[in-house]
Amino acid sequence: MKVIFMGTPDFSTGVLESIIEAGHEVTAVVTQPDKPKGRGHEMQFTPVKEVALKHNLTVLQPKKIRDPEIVAQLEQIPADICVVVAFGQIIPKSILEMKKYGCINVHASLLPAYRGAAPIQWAVVDGLNETGVTIMQMDEGLDTGDMLTKVVVPLDKNETGGSLFDKLSIAGAKLCVETMELIERGEVTPEKQGETTTEYAKMITKDLGKIDFSKSAVEIERLVRGFNPWPSAYTKLGNKTLKIWAADVLEEEYEGVFGEIIKVSKNEILVKTGKGTLSLQEIQLEGKKRMTVDAFLRGYNLECGTVLG
Repeated sequence: MKVIFMGTPDFSTGVLESIIEAGHEVTAVVTQPDKPKGRGHEMQFTPVKEVALKHNLTVLQPKKIRDPEIVAQLEQIPADICVVVAFGQIIPKSILEMKKYGCINVHASLLPAYRGAAPIQWAVVDGLNETGVTIMQMDEGLDTGDMLTKVVVPLDKNETGGSLFDKLSIAGAKLCVETMELIERGEVTPEKQGETTTEYAKMITKDLGKIDFSKSAVEIERLVRGFNPWPSAYTKLGNKTLKIWAADVLEEEYEGVFGEIIKVSKNEILVKTGKGTLSLQEIQLEGKKRMTVDAFLRGYNLECGTVLG
């Protein structure tokens, strides 16, 4: 098939690579505009643009995909289908219906659950045992189109947002290529979405990583894993930010206030929570490197009774 590919972040690149490897002709790649990054504010290509340039593909970077000039430009580009993976803009009806097979989307959840911007992180934070990828025929709603194919991906007990991202990226790339073949052969049956019983997977912002120690140790530990590597789960130790990268849950209950450090040993920091106890395993104090708790305690005198937050 001739394909117009629309995507922006790392999650999209595996799908683009797989489409190319499968022998489809990518006639154009549409991605978000370059943005300045770092102290020098140098313009940085999107991950998808980097892959596109590596393969000498035509790249379009519209500020607004719905601009009439862009729509007209896409109209002139030969394609049978548009594949959309985390593009970052709402696709208008004029583009959704432009090509023979319309636009399909690779969504990192088992729809209709976890519609929205951040299904991967919330799957970990909410303690799911499994999630997956859905290939969807796009409509004008937000992740509401007919479902074409699905694949289930189990979560490991130590799953992080980062590790699940990698799993779903690989699964999504494989499923997308398989689904395109089914579409071309006329062997896919669209299925309407029912109503979702889960919350909308809202966009992740840095403030969501702030730890509320009145919550249970189980909830906090899932937040730690779900927001690893970004935006990370964090609290305050004195006037410095303390990031928690890994923790264990203990059922033991101790007296004290929420967030109070109730035990410090050679390689263990225990923190009082709303239910159960959080055992910190890997942390990072502002201005320091990420390290295991035993390494941290060799260079920092932490006293029981200190309250985090």
